[in-house]
Order: sequence, then C-alpha cells, then structure tokens
Amino acid sequence: MQIGIHTLKNNLIVAPMAGVTDRPFRQLCKNLGAGMAVSEMVSSNSLLYGSKKTQRRTNHDGEVSPISVQIAGADPLMLATAAQYNRDRGAQIIDINMGCPAKKICNVMAGSALLQDEKLVGKILDSVVKAVDIPVTLKIRTGWDKEHKNALTIARIAENAGIQALAIHGRTRACAYRGEAEYETITSVKDAIKIPVIANGDITTPEKAKHILEITKADAIMIGRAAQGRPWIFREITHYLSTGEHLPSPEVTEIHRILIEHLYDLYDFYGEYTGVRIARKHISWYTKGLAGSASFRQSMNQLLTSEQQISETNWFFTNLANHYPRLRYSQNEGVAVE
Repeated sequence: MQIGIHTLKNNLIVAPMAGVTDRPFRQLCKNLGAGMAVSEMVSSNSLLYGSKKTQRRTNHDGEVSPISVQIAGADPLMLATAAQYNRDRGAQIIDINMGCPAKKICNVMAGSALLQDEKLVGKILDSVVKAVDIPVTLKIRTGWDKEHKNALTIARIAENAGIQALAIHGRTRACAYRGEAEYETITSVKDAIKIPVIANGDITTPEKAKHILEITKADAIMIGRAAQGRPWIFREITHYLSTGEHLPSPEVTEIHRILIEHLYDLYDFYGEYTGVRIARKHISWYTKGLAGSASFRQSMNQLLTSEQQISETNWFFTNLANHYPRLRYSQNEGVAVE
C-alpha cells in the first residue's frame, strides 16, 4: 500500500475516531499489526491551536511513521492553514474529514455535510493540496442520504485535485452507524478512479476483511470500532490474509499485559486526572464479555486514581487467570476455555 512517498507495511489502517485514536491507541495498534493509524480530527479553527486538546492531538513524540493527521472544517483557507500547522508539527500525511456524521460537526457544514456542496469540496481539496508538500488523503461517506449518493462524483473531484488516497465508509451521513454498511458504492468508485481506495465500515473479523477486499477490489481496509478493546485484530487479519488460517486468540494473560501497558501510556500522555477518566472506556472495552466484568466495570467507574485502577485491574485479571489458566479471548463470548 503506497500513499505518496510512504509505503505502508500492509493494507490495514486504523480509522480516525474522536476520543479514541489518540497517540497511545495509534501506537498500540501499529505495534499489533496496523500499517497506519489516522489521528483524531483536529479542528481547522486557529483559535483552538493553543488548547490542551489540540496540543495533545498534535503530539506525535515517538510515534511510528507514517504519521497521518485528520483535519476538519469547512473553510478552504482555514483548512489549508491547519494542514500547514500540522505538517510543521510532524504530520507526514494530511487527511481531510468529509465523513463524520456527528450533528455538532455537520451543523457547521463540516464533516459529511460537505458532501452536499460539491463545488466547495473541490475548493477545499485544491486549497489543502496546494498548501502542503506532503500527501493529502480524504475520508468520505457514500453520500448525504440514500437518495443522494455522490461518492463517485466526489471521488473524481478528489482525484483531479491531487488527493493521494480515498477512504469510503459504506454508509451515508443520514445512516450514521445504523444498519449494515454497503460496499457496492465503494466497488463502483474503485472501478472508476486510479488512486488507492480504502474500504471502511463493519469490518469486524478476518473473514469479513478478506471478503470486502475481494468484492470491492479496494487497495486497503480501514477498521474502527472493531479495534476498540481488541487492538490485536490487525495481527489476526494479517495472518488470515496471508495464510488462510486463524491466528490463536490471545490468552487472557496477554490481554491483561496489553491493557496494563495501555493504561500506563494513557496516564503518561494525559496526566493523572484526565488519564484515569479516559482509561475507563478502554477498560470497559477490553473486559466486555469476561466473567464477572459487569460488576468490575461498575466499580471501576468509581475509582479516582491511577493506582486504584491498576490495582483493581490486576486483581480482576489475576483472579480470572487463576480460575481459568488457559482462558482465551472469544469475539462472541468474551472468553473461551481450551
């Protein structure tokens, strides 16, 4: 998989997710097999450049290349300036968000709301591509709603503007995340343009990854929600695509180790107060479906310090391992005993 001058180690990409794909999560997914991870979106509003949130989102210290940063906004000049700002702070690829369905983003005519204005899309893409000397990519949906699917038109505009890769989520803005993703539109776009196309939406298993690559002929796939609490999905898919066989699921002892390392990275990145609160959702994702996890998650949400979180997490997993020494993760059941 090639994006500009950057050759990815494989064609598996972590989707940008607000509140999730921070530097600790991106680095973790890369370590567990992802070829690239796209950052949380950074606002193009220059008034936000000094905020702690923006400073964290532009912190790439120690991150494995290539570093892809997503920007969001609706003004061509402001987006061009945001692209330059992030390039100067380590971004190696700029990704433009025209796929987010969130109301607070669409209400200011950003994200997937831009798909309604094809002329503005062209102006934005031209402005950002001309503003930086690094590859620019684009993330879109299939259209605004089911009656207005214009991904193919947007794809051609993107290719003409010099966009280096196009990611398509197989739903419209109106669909949000409801129902099942459709891949016919992605297939038609791939058939019509020459730049790399990345398929996104409901890719939850190695079998689904293989199926979608085959039917769409996409150059890569992008995985989002399926990686929450399951960052090892990237190594599982890599193994399946190359061998046709399933990699053994991680034992609960390995999940314990990965989670603890992730928690320490979060505390280091955010600091004690924010780190503890950000960690809660990750702990919930990692432990979903595990025996006794419901009461554990409930008590975890009451803890206020990193020391308490680490102690309780260690207790929970040690107790689980003592009862089931050969316990392994199971996507459907949480765990399975060998």
